[in-house]
Amino acid sequence: MATEMAPKYDPQAVEAGRYQTWLDEDVFKPSGNKKAKPYSIVIPPPNVTGKLHLGHAWDTTLQDMIIRQKRMQGYDVLWLPGMDHAGIATQAKVEAKLREQGLDRHQLGREKFVQQVWDWKDEYAATIKAQWAKLGLSLDYSRERFTLDEGLSKAVRTVFVKLYNEGLIYRGEYIINWDPQLQTALSDIEVLHQDDEGAFYHVRYPLADGSGDIEVATTRPETLPGDTAIAVHPGDPRYAKLVGKMVKLPLSDREIPIIEDFYVDEEFGTGAVKITPAHDPNDFAVGNRHDLKRINIMNDDGTMNANAGAKYDGMDRFVARKAIVADLKAAGYLLNVEKMTHSVGHSERSGVQVEPRLSTQWFVKMKPLAELALKNQRSADKVNFVPERFETTFVNWMENIHDWVISRQLWWGHQIPAWYRNDTGEIYVGMEAPKDIENWHQETDVLDTWFSSALWPFSTMGWPDTDSADYKRYFPTNTLVTGYDIIPFWVARMIFQSLKFTGKRPFENALIHGLIRDEQGRKMSKSLGNGIDPMDVIKKYGADALRWFLSTGSTPGQDTRFSYTKMDSAWNFINKIWNASRFVIMNLGDVKASDQIRHRDEFDLSDRWIFSRLNETIADVTRLNDQFEFGESGRLLYNFIWNDFCDWYIEMSKAVLNGDDQHAQELKRQNLLYVLDQILRLMHPIMPFVTEKIWLSMPHHGESLTVAKYPEFNSDLTDLAAVEQMNALIEVIRGVRNIRTEANAPMSKQIEIMIKTKTTALEETLQGNLGFLERFLNPTTLLIGPNVAAPKLAMSNVITDAEIFVPLAELIDLDQEIKRLTKEDARLAQEISRIDHKLSNQGFVAKAPAAVVDEQRTKRADYVSQQQAVQARIAELKANQA
Repeated sequence: MATEMAPKYDPQAVEAGRYQTWLDEDVFKPSGNKKAKPYSIVIPPPNVTGKLHLGHAWDTTLQDMIIRQKRMQGYDVLWLPGMDHAGIATQAKVEAKLREQGLDRHQLGREKFVQQVWDWKDEYAATIKAQWAKLGLSLDYSRERFTLDEGLSKAVRTVFVKLYNEGLIYRGEYIINWDPQLQTALSDIEVLHQDDEGAFYHVRYPLADGSGDIEVATTRPETLPGDTAIAVHPGDPRYAKLVGKMVKLPLSDREIPIIEDFYVDEEFGTGAVKITPAHDPNDFAVGNRHDLKRINIMNDDGTMNANAGAKYDGMDRFVARKAIVADLKAAGYLLNVEKMTHSVGHSERSGVQVEPRLSTQWFVKMKPLAELALKNQRSADKVNFVPERFETTFVNWMENIHDWVISRQLWWGHQIPAWYRNDTGEIYVGMEAPKDIENWHQETDVLDTWFSSALWPFSTMGWPDTDSADYKRYFPTNTLVTGYDIIPFWVARMIFQSLKFTGKRPFENALIHGLIRDEQGRKMSKSLGNGIDPMDVIKKYGADALRWFLSTGSTPGQDTRFSYTKMDSAWNFINKIWNASRFVIMNLGDVKASDQIRHRDEFDLSDRWIFSRLNETIADVTRLNDQFEFGESGRLLYNFIWNDFCDWYIEMSKAVLNGDDQHAQELKRQNLLYVLDQILRLMHPIMPFVTEKIWLSMPHHGESLTVAKYPEFNSDLTDLAAVEQMNALIEVIRGVRNIRTEANAPMSKQIEIMIKTKTTALEETLQGNLGFLERFLNPTTLLIGPNVAAPKLAMSNVITDAEIFVPLAELIDLDQEIKRLTKEDARLAQEISRIDHKLSNQGFVAKAPAAVVDEQRTKRADYVSQQQAVQARIAELKANQA
């Protein structure tokens, strides 16, 4: 029996309690059917640093759509949830919280500070899970993981030890990106470059022999105390005689050499550059080639140290810059200051300017791992990027990769499994601490967050235990869904780590989406104040409306713009479905649910048509969803539901439902129920809440739509003749409606309608469906046939294979009608010209499929026929004017 639905769609009432019911019924867990094909996705673990944003909502909605459809299609589905400890980001948040209390982590000590971070994690993990529930995500929480849980920690240690033993992890001194506020190393991709106001400071370095000087331009005069050479381009005629000479380092008693190196661009600046090996990555490389000394002049917090000179010792780096510039000017070394804007690296987390700094860190040797990933992309088992163009992003990153600095000077994260012997400094790397631990101390640094998240697809499945049931059943995973902004951060690292340690790609497909921007196309940010909380959107419109917008709002790989206008449209669409469903349910009577389509031989044209269109929609939507073309899939669903089902089939059904033929009514109710049931199943992956609510309110089989069978294509239901006939019928109805609109004749006003048909097929279609025509046209009389003569004063509309005439002498303005038809004549001429241009293009005719060329020729013939009829009608009306 059907259950009465509320008269108005209320998302809050529809969604309340439904998620908990799904959890209670365990519908999100794998089926356990060993005969079913497995399908798995691991969620990109959100950072436990705060609440989810719209980007998370988009990312997880796409995953949930895929998972829900696969589950309904009978796959043994696993969608594994989890979160990332997000080392540097989370520690920065907790340290900021402590600063508000007048504390810092060093006052607390490592153990107490880490406990504070765990408390933070517990609070925000609970918030994130509540947001997942609001979004309706069908996650298997029994398998939830965290990047710092014991299983993942074991995987991290295993990978670190193996890479170290193979020589792919090493400890060395190198120029790294240093965050002076957080006092930790950063990888290249944790550095954001922005344009800052700066200057070229032109400084004179005197030659030691007193024969002159050499001019150098620098943007960083504060590093001058760390200079160990001046470099010029080999063969530069300006400096050829100076190479090998010594210069006096300004403000110092040191002398440094003039060297030549191909790194120098002789056309940039003065063609002479200062070399500071401890504070610039390029200078570091030059220094290695020329065996130059490395002088570190800064402390961890960005202040100058004793190597900078007694006067500057302890100064902040930017204060020191001003002091050194003033001293250079006072001593006559500063020649000129040239203002400029240049790109400067800033910490992604703290926002402070990054300091290139010589430091001893742990690194992953990337070349062998990158080659492994690149080789796999040339094989049949490569990762399929969708859209394909993002494979180029991945390949370019792998081809130009640098060694990966993986150590972080933090307390929150995976502490590096390396120990130093107290008396000898010997390094031990292992899964566990040395037995005589009192003689050793552990490395205090932790690993880069991405080191553990790079193992996410297989560590969450139980690896390194390769006999783990989940690892054997669900790895490799099927699809990764993520944004294009973290292809180098995360996607690339998962690929090479998975290939290295499992011998398999981590996922078959990498579905890449864009970013969510505001209505003006700007990136959402706190500084602009244009961020949108997805929970606020859900509170107003419901999760289903947000999911519909997110899933259908763009093509794969493209950014999308959020707008409340689009949310209004999404809500209106759901309201349309709600109202249509409510009408159907209220008119079902005692009809029971059935998986069978009965009495097909008694179907009228609208039945045959709607079942054929439904079948076509099922085929197209399934195909497009498998290709991740959710925007196009959504467009087809929208058109079928709003136009075909609601505007036409339901309206056409009313005549039968309001009639006296009980058998016809029973059949129509059965068909309405069946089509609505299939629509709800098609829409469930996108709109899980409202579809479940409606489905449970009508006759149905099963406990939940979540595990109901997804619609399948059935070739027996395809009826091209019915589609063609119905399209003709709809075109006639629309043609008359257009005339009514132009003549200001409302549907309530009966009018005389005359239809001159040009083909027997169309005449038979119209004559065979007079009931529909009379319901939708409201005629006083309806004349149909090939010999219909146009009245002298009438409004007309030319459609495919027919002309429609409505004698409206009391309403028609002859001049206006001629003007309207003249515009239609011009439009048809333009269409014919457009097709002629296409058909005259030999490239198009030669390369396009024959069916496409034939279709264009058929369209042209149709337009020509319509134009001839329009021109003839214009001539008739002009004759009547005379």
